Amino acid sequence: MARFVGRDRELRILRDELARVRQADDDRPGRCLLIRGRRRVGKSRLVETFADRAGAPFLFFTATGEATEMELARFSQDALESTLPAKDLLAAGNPANWGDALRLLAAVLPDNAPSIVVIDELPYLMDDSQAFEGVLQRSWDRYLARKPTLLILIGSDLSMMAALDSYERPFHQRGREMVIGPLNPLDLAGMLEMDPPEAFDAALVTGGLPLICADWAAGQDLWGFLDDALANPTSPLLVSAERSLAAEFPEHAQARTVLGAIGSGERTFTNIAKAAGGIGATPLQRSLSTLIDKRVVAGDLPLSTRPSKDRRYRVTDPYLRFWLRFLAPAMDEIERGRSDLTLNRIRRSWTTWRGRAVEPLVREALGRLLPDDHIPAAPAIGGYWTRTNDIEIDIVGADRAPVARQLLFAGSIKWLENSAFDDHDLADLQRHAAALTDQPLPLVAVSRSGTSCEGAHATYEPADLLGAWDPR
Repeated sequence: MARFVGRDRELRILRDELARVRQADDDRPGRCLLIRGRRRVGKSRLVETFADRAGAPFLFFTATGEATEMELARFSQDALESTLPAKDLLAAGNPANWGDALRLLAAVLPDNAPSIVVIDELPYLMDDSQAFEGVLQRSWDRYLARKPTLLILIGSDLSMMAALDSYERPFHQRGREMVIGPLNPLDLAGMLEMDPPEAFDAALVTGGLPLICADWAAGQDLWGFLDDALANPTSPLLVSAERSLAAEFPEHAQARTVLGAIGSGERTFTNIAKAAGGIGATPLQRSLSTLIDKRVVAGDLPLSTRPSKDRRYRVTDPYLRFWLRFLAPAMDEIERGRSDLTLNRIRRSWTTWRGRAVEPLVREALGRLLPDDHIPAAPAIGGYWTRTNDIEIDIVGADRAPVARQLLFAGSIKWLENSAFDDHDLADLQRHAAALTDQPLPLVAVSRSGTSCEGAHATYEPADLLGAWDPR
């Protein structure tokens, strides 16, 4: 099994939740945790690792989307494989519905010692009628919460997991939410023994997905990894995206087409429509809404003090963005053994593609790092552009988004191998910032290869940005 790395903060949260169960002295010691995150970010592995190390009996059940009787049979089988002390009684109960199953589960959970119950892929049990959510709510209120148990509900459908705790739903305010993201660049730097610039490259290609990162040998460079992965048609780099999309959009072929258009590099509504085969405005808006609701796509607006309707769309997951741009169109040639053609195509476009793809990661890093000695913290960090793109600013910090009351700083990103942020880049930033506002703003220079100019209020290189994910 691949080495388990990172996740120290998440493991600490899980341990703290179990400790609260253990220390509770009232008649409702149970606690519930709602864990969500994109597919393949390692949610199940994290919780399994926690449960294995916790020393408490646990049951780990994974829903599959089959008919209810099949799910209940699987629940009984998982009960047999659990470490609960009364697992035989639970497995032999033969419940006819989820109400009976959860009531039986509560009956066999220990009364005087903590236990852990995990339901993975919970959205497979949810539907528009909210029937399972109602059963879960009643079972929790009447039975499960009265036992010293930590109930962990896991889901990859981000919108459905977020809805589970929304005001109008039965399970509202019964669990604490926890979001699991991918491995961050700092994790990758340690796991793969990389320098900071290469760690950011790895984050853009793998998205920090543990299954893909496990195939990347420590000390291997980007091109060596890609050469190996593309030559293996079963590599996680090639197959993970298709499997995730098939699971997430089984009935949304049009949304998949729109996603492909965005992944190919189209960002505006009009250009996406053309790239998606001339799709009409109404079905395109419907597909975009589906993609945004599922948090696969973001629709960004320029961040400034003036309202704008010039929305730009982007794929939120770095790995999926890389796969859609370079790998999905090349599957045929990869399968016929010509991955060398794919790799050469990536090499030719890599610098240009990376320059834009790294922007959200840089903004996230700054949001974690600031304030510093020269730049204030900003509740909102985005970018600014005009419809004609004659003015583009990579980084804009403000008090709120998308229409700010106050702009706090502006910045530019230059992410090239051997070219420092120079006087020309600074002059461009000054000119564009002046078009954004007539008020003086602190200026930020972000560069992969250092800075050779003076005049920026703050400069950041990959090593500085990597510190954004340091918990100390």
